[in-house]
Amino acid sequence: MKEDEYRRVRQILGRRPTSAELAIYSVMWSEHCSYKSSKVHLRQFGEKAPQTDALLVGMGENAGVVDIGQGWAVTFKVESHNHPSYVEPYQGAATGVGGIVRDIMSMGARPIAVMDSLRFGPADAPDTQRVLPGVVAGVGGYGNSLGLPNIGGETVFDACYAQNPLVNALCVGVMKHDDIQRAIAPGPGNKVILFGAGTGPDGIGGASVLASATFDDESQQKRPAVQVGDPFMEKLLIECCLELFREDLVVGVQDLGAAGVSCATTELAAAGTGGMDVELDAVPLRDATLRPEEILMSESQERMMAVVTPDNVDRFLEICGRWEIPATVIGTVTDTGRLVMRWQGETIVDIPPGTAADEGPVYRRPLQPPHDLGALQSDTPGRLTRPSTGDELRRTVLWLAGAPNLAGKTWVTSQYDRYVLGNTVLAMPENSGVVRIDDESGLGIALSLDGNGRYTRLDPYSGAQLALSEAYRNVASTGARPLAVTNCLNFGSPEDPGVMWQFQQAVTGLADACQYLGVPVTGGNVSFYNQTGSTPINPTPVIGVLGVHDDVRRRVNMSLTSDGATIALLGETREEFGGSEWAHVVYGHLGGLPPLVDLAAERALANVLQSAVRDGLLTTVHDLSDGGLSQALVESCLRGGLGARITLHGDPFTALFSESVARAMVAIVPGAEGKVQALCEAHGVPVSQLGVAGGDALTVTSAGAQDELFSIPLHELRESHERMLPSYAD
Repeated sequence: MKEDEYRRVRQILGRRPTSAELAIYSVMWSEHCSYKSSKVHLRQFGEKAPQTDALLVGMGENAGVVDIGQGWAVTFKVESHNHPSYVEPYQGAATGVGGIVRDIMSMGARPIAVMDSLRFGPADAPDTQRVLPGVVAGVGGYGNSLGLPNIGGETVFDACYAQNPLVNALCVGVMKHDDIQRAIAPGPGNKVILFGAGTGPDGIGGASVLASATFDDESQQKRPAVQVGDPFMEKLLIECCLELFREDLVVGVQDLGAAGVSCATTELAAAGTGGMDVELDAVPLRDATLRPEEILMSESQERMMAVVTPDNVDRFLEICGRWEIPATVIGTVTDTGRLVMRWQGETIVDIPPGTAADEGPVYRRPLQPPHDLGALQSDTPGRLTRPSTGDELRRTVLWLAGAPNLAGKTWVTSQYDRYVLGNTVLAMPENSGVVRIDDESGLGIALSLDGNGRYTRLDPYSGAQLALSEAYRNVASTGARPLAVTNCLNFGSPEDPGVMWQFQQAVTGLADACQYLGVPVTGGNVSFYNQTGSTPINPTPVIGVLGVHDDVRRRVNMSLTSDGATIALLGETREEFGGSEWAHVVYGHLGGLPPLVDLAAERALANVLQSAVRDGLLTTVHDLSDGGLSQALVESCLRGGLGARITLHGDPFTALFSESVARAMVAIVPGAEGKVQALCEAHGVPVSQLGVAGGDALTVTSAGAQDELFSIPLHELRESHERMLPSYAD
């Protein structure tokens, strides 16, 4: 806590704070809990929110909730667990999954799926080989034990994430409209019940402290600050909560995550009738030596706090007992406007809860473009030597197909159960994860989670919009209608004016794009201090887009399976290589400007894809993004086990490797070519024939040329695409 913040605490209380009060204010006013550096910019998501009837619960709650039709509601959110995952990879990642699942539970929903966005240093770096296996095992170990399918995400490698991996976890849950729960403590006389795991010394000041500091040589000493998860306790907690909600025994509920008891009591009291009396001695402990300050700051996992009327306490405790969930009454709701805590008969906390929960410091930090941005943008990839002959293009296709960011991630995804619960329709490596919600009607949802730190480093305003564009396009590529957005904003230190400028630009860009596309931000997370020493990561906003399928049986995947089907390209290709995978993989180059954002074209393409999928005109859709058309062809051919004969128009290099936005590769149902052409013309989407699906090789010819440029047998493509991760992870 900074000196001026401490003085403000003294001013609020009119006296010197007790050590327990200081513990509460220090964690609640941390960057992670209070958003003190980001709040002034995040307001744009509310101020620019598009008009929509779909949003049932917006920002400010544990997670946003949207209406997907037929009486169903979906809640979803993405959060970071970056710093704990570097210190202790397995538990850091595992408890990141556990924490986001509890956020979804606390809204009254049944969790139905998870996703993860992972970023590491270079794939062959020793530190990556320490962190990567533990993180993947932690995500899989916790999610699999909960019985939740992991339906997608991304795994990215870049030197900027060395010693500062990004572990962003998303969870989605489903409920009926009437089942929504809120984090409030109304009704003087109501009882406050802590239930779930006991409180221990693990994670004391964990997320709230680790996520509010940069890494240095002492990072390994922070291992005790990483929480330890028990997914089997959490599974019982999920079922117990859902039964409590079904019997309407809860008037307010909050999960215990960052800042633990401090956060749950202050936020519940501040959002309710304003007061709460707590007997801290009543908190069940796993370690009897814990001091009050440690109890308040502990971030032990698998804990919840509920507000229950006195008449319902016995039934509440009975249900918890049946699920073998420890539950203890630790306090009472009051209308005094004070949060009062006692320890061994002595009052150790007496504060207005809103001052800790809602009235923390708000900083307008200095903003200034990074000093090297001009030089970075001036160093365009135009100076890089490009492949021109057929052999050079062939080698480049194989090189990118096997590069760390584009290679197959089976080594990762095979450790996740993608189909448990039986409602997974599509999962990695598809464009989006798709989950069935209603068996009878086929109602379902699509989810995609995307980011690109290189684009955002070159232009943070456009970079955030490009991340949204890709996630939006991925959802539409399955035939779903994009509906809402969650985000995890991963940046360096807010005390660096360059980082704050990047953050302000990215938030503004994202808010503007969400407004234009009509998809509101429902909530999310800010993760600052992602840097080692004075070097920040590339600014990395990770964007999750939720879409709705009226009937998942009509969805389309990315596999080329229809021999003889016409393959077409939707959208316009320009010469755009700034921040591209080609420049990154072949030359280690980052410079120039990212691809031009075209939100109107994204919306038009999404409309075409939704209509074409609904009308059964397409057998395959694959969005074009990292690696361009080349990578889309590689993935679709390998996924379906079918080759393709492609004819390129214009410069073959640009046609294959440009990363222009608002594009998709489609395979058309035989006989439907005219309908697809007319649909594209009606929406102003350019369409051009690329070739035909078939054979056992990817064969590429240039228009007007007699001879083919190159041909790559599928077995050779597969060998390049699938060998990378196992070789590094062994």
